[in-house]
Amino acid sequence: MPREVDRPRSLHRTDWMALLSGLLFVVLGILVLTGELSDSVTLGALVVVGLGFAGVVAIIARVVRGK
Repeated sequence: MPREVDRPRSLHRTDWMALLSGLLFVVLGILVLTGELSDSVTLGALVVVGLGFAGVVAIIARVVRGK
């Protein structure tokens, strides 16, 4: 059975919330493991601020896309 050669490749849109949240947790994990970040209050504040920033970026991306 021959394959369709001229079928356009479908691309998915970037999920900015997932991308930025994952990046946030990787960076915070590295900071905790290296000992640069040991205060739990600061860690909690960075998580809240980082997730809030990721949410705002995701909302702006959705508005720009027109969904």
